[in-house]
Amino acid sequence: MKPLFVLVGTFSIALLITIFTGGIDYTLSGRIAMAVMLAFTALGHFLYARGMTMMLPDAIPFRKGLVYLTGLIEVAAAIGLLIPGMETTTGWLLILFFVLMLPANIYAAIKRVDYQKATYEGPGRNYLWFRVPLQVLFILWTYFSAIK
Repeated sequence: MKPLFVLVGTFSIALLITIFTGGIDYTLSGRIAMAVMLAFTALGHFLYARGMTMMLPDAIPFRKGLVYLTGLIEVAAAIGLLIPGMETTTGWLLILFFVLMLPANIYAAIKRVDYQKATYEGPGRNYLWFRVPLQVLFILWTYFSAIK
């Protein structure tokens, strides 16, 4: 839920700034918002690495390393969205990243992972009714702000 608030809040602020600085720019505001949201979520990969490791099945090797790597990927994507000429490539790679991360989110919901507390007492399967549409929103947001 917090990433959605960060995304929409940042978009609103960025949009207001573009209005007052020469014209409304939805795509730039969208990329700024996605970049801030990615930086915000990347923090979780480092602050809550133990809990995020629980989001991956035990059969996956180097789980903690993957958590750190995906955090670094989010930081790189945040930067790439803001570099002129890199936004389209970054957008496509980010969409691929969001698609690849969906199984981990589904697994975490099924296992009731609370990544912040590193427990198996999270919201459970009902969370998927929010998480899956949120992931689709992130994909569409990236497409319309960085690619189209």
